[in-house]
Amino acid sequence: MKKRDKNGIGSLLTINAGSSSLRLSLFEQHRKGLVQLAKVRHDLVNGQAVSVSLLDDFIASFDATRITLVVHRVVHGGRRLTSPCRIDARIEAEIERLIPLAPLHNPSALAWIRLTRQLLGEELPQMAVFDTAFYRSLPEVAATYALPRRLCRDHAIRRYGFHGIAHRALWNRWREIRPEIKDGGRVISLQLGAGCSITAIDRGVPVDTSMGFSPLEGLVMATRSGDLDPTLITYLQQEAGLSTAETEQLLNKQSGLLGLSGESGNMRAVLDSDNPDAQLAVNLYCYRIRKYIGAYLTVLGGADAILFGGGVGENSPQIRAKILHGMAWLGVELSPLYNDDAMGKETRISTTKSQIESWVITVDEARVMLQEALKSLSDD
Repeated sequence: MKKRDKNGIGSLLTINAGSSSLRLSLFEQHRKGLVQLAKVRHDLVNGQAVSVSLLDDFIASFDATRITLVVHRVVHGGRRLTSPCRIDARIEAEIERLIPLAPLHNPSALAWIRLTRQLLGEELPQMAVFDTAFYRSLPEVAATYALPRRLCRDHAIRRYGFHGIAHRALWNRWREIRPEIKDGGRVISLQLGAGCSITAIDRGVPVDTSMGFSPLEGLVMATRSGDLDPTLITYLQQEAGLSTAETEQLLNKQSGLLGLSGESGNMRAVLDSDNPDAQLAVNLYCYRIRKYIGAYLTVLGGADAILFGGGVGENSPQIRAKILHGMAWLGVELSPLYNDDAMGKETRISTTKSQIESWVITVDEARVMLQEALKSLSDD
């Protein structure tokens, strides 16, 4: 490739590889902040392989020699990687070591790191921003499992939390919407997509979250089971003869909406189905979220807002209505008119009388990734 341009304003590339999608964004940094030049989303189906052509096609209309930094979302940073860092052989090895804890995500992130190096050159700086970093200071009572303490210490077992970049984006935007609320107040944020999570945030500090040691814990997701009795795992291995690999496949890729409905992990398809199993899948999905909202209202001692983000959170009025139905006694009053009108755009969906505001917010992970990476570089 051409020699990298050292002059003028450089372009900044973000690569966000999720469990079912790939998001690419290109920015420039100006005095007034980050300006987005382009973005694209690819839905990845049936384990679609990482392909350099997706990145090559995206940057084809730009001067690749002007790209001065690439920032990757990496889901699991474990105990050691708790802040944005420049990617080198040591960082790659640690991301790879953590693959068993995030089998749907870390392998993809590694593949994109290596493909970016192949396409844009060894000399181009690449940085990793970790979903788990937002929860590095999670209170001990929320981060600890009731297992022998020595075992947890020896094997770095704790509740790490995930979707941290998305929840930080929701929080950041809430602060901009309601700057008059001191320190942002108390917020319950929901990231609902192929993966789903909920976080309780007290004045900018996450105090609990639904995902734990891996992204499998918590809410019902597209293909992930969420919470279940751990005895089920050994029971299925003994009674159904499932291997460890088959059990992981079952819980991560064959459960959730897909497993319950028997039809699809796509919420739109499940909502459109007349199959009673699909209807149960939707009801269970919403019921689990309602339970967590109730728990987190208790943890926070009330809330100023409930924020919806992610593909389902931003685009499904029906799901939002089912989640918040009957919560007026808690101070949550949904406006059917506002809610029905909120399709992929930022807007308040609660009534003006609601004691707890409810909002749909478009999650801008790419901007948060860059902000975190650039702040880390400036602090060095």
